[in-house]
This record gives sequence, C-alpha cells and structure tokens, in this order.
Amino acid sequence: MRPQFGKIGVWGHESLISPELVRELEQLGYSAVWLGGSPGGALGMVEPLLTATDTLVVATGITNIWRDPARQIATAHKRITAAFPGRFLLGIGTGHPEASSDYRHPYQAMTAYLDVLDGEGVPREEIALAALGPRLLRLARDRSAGAHPYLVPPEHTAQARAILGAGVLLAPEQKVVLETDPHRARAIGRPAVAKPYLGLTNYLANLRRLGWSQDDLASPGSDALIDALVARGDAPTVAQRITAHLASGADHVPIQLLTERGADRLPGYRALASVLL
Repeated sequence: MRPQFGKIGVWGHESLISPELVRELEQLGYSAVWLGGSPGGALGMVEPLLTATDTLVVATGITNIWRDPARQIATAHKRITAAFPGRFLLGIGTGHPEASSDYRHPYQAMTAYLDVLDGEGVPREEIALAALGPRLLRLARDRSAGAHPYLVPPEHTAQARAILGAGVLLAPEQKVVLETDPHRARAIGRPAVAKPYLGLTNYLANLRRLGWSQDDLASPGSDALIDALVARGDAPTVAQRITAHLASGADHVPIQLLTERGADRLPGYRALASVLL
C-alpha cells in the first residue's frame, strides 16, 4: 500500500525527531516526517513516532544500502507495516563513495538491493530511492514508488519530473532558514551545504549538471549557490520556494528547517505551517 502524502512534510536528522515533536507536527498539518542520518538496522525509531500520531507518514530519508543488509531492512519493514499499514515509506540510497570503503558501482548495487527487497516481499510502492541523476531516476520510476532527491533546487525537480513521468512520487528535500538578513541566513545555511556535500562526488556531479561552476562549488560555496539551495527569508518568502518545487512537478516537499545550534525549531514549523498548510 503506497503511503498517502500531503504536499508538505518535515525532514530532520533522526536525532532531532521525537514522538513529542511529531505529535505537534501532525497537529500543525504536516503529513510526513523524513528521518535523515541513514537510519537503518531494525528501524526501531519508527514505531514510537507512528504510535504518537494518527495519520502521519514516517519515511527514511534515507537508509544507506551499504550500512544494513537488505534482508534485515526487509524484516524491519514487514514488522512496521504490519502494525501501521500505509504509514511507512522505506527510502533507500547509495550514500557517497567517500563514506564507504565498500562502495561499488551505485546503480548495480542499488539494483541488487532492490532485487533482495523484491524477493523478501517488500512492495515496490512502499519504497523510494534517493535519486539525483537520470539513470537512478529511471530506476526509481521503474522499481519503486518514486524518488526523494536531496539538496536540489526547483530546476532539478522539473528535470526529475520529466524523467519520472506522471503518477510517480517526487519528494525533493528543501533546506530553509527563517531569517530576513541575508548575511545571518547564509551563516546558518552555508555549513549545512558545505560540509559534507561540497566534498561529495555525487552531489557535486549533480550540481554541475545543473550548470554550477567550479568557482560556485568550491567550498564553502558561493553566495548564489547557497541562496539556490537554502531558501531564506520570512515564512511567506520561504514558502515561495516550496511552491516553486510543487509547480515544477513535486508531489510532496519535506522541509529541513535550519536554525542556530540549539534553537527550538517548533516556532519555525508553526510559522511555515501558517502559510503553507
């Protein structure tokens, strides 16, 4: 059963997502929470979030295929979906060659991982792929519910929709900073882009495909690049970037709210909900 997503969700590192927070997010109208940080293994953090909510979808954004064997992930998926049918999406991805000594050809590895999930009975409509380039986007189209691109502007969303075609889930993550001063906003947003993403081959390759120059991509990233990848401003201004993704073909946009270290994110989620939901 393919989970049903509303248009707006929340993306956050698994360490920042709690049952108390997701309960608040569901009440605000967010339809899904995406768990970052390569949650894997038994996926034990998922059930408490689903138990705390009534309709919220929980997705992994993403489980790294190098970290956990497909059969182990399939077992966790079966356990979760038996208790919460239609409310869990297994997002999987190949991660980065710099992060794994066992990194092989990503397309072949992903295909092999999907073969095991298929063999274990995990429905394709309950899987999404972290896909950036055309080849993995086509694989997401053909063998899963759809794609969850990360660190992409609306221009990529339009290209991805053209490849995926109609009826395939497209859920690009979008970083946002609720700060109207551009210098302060970039000071918050830039670290979330520069480290590690401007040192990772797959993200750099994708940004080059979108036309960014080496000068833009040199760490810590040009102002223009940071502004393209991190929406900044007040809530109505930031909402324009979210709606640009939707207008470009996204079905659902998980928002990653960036703040100063230790700041409470809930007021920001409330402000965004007031204009988006």
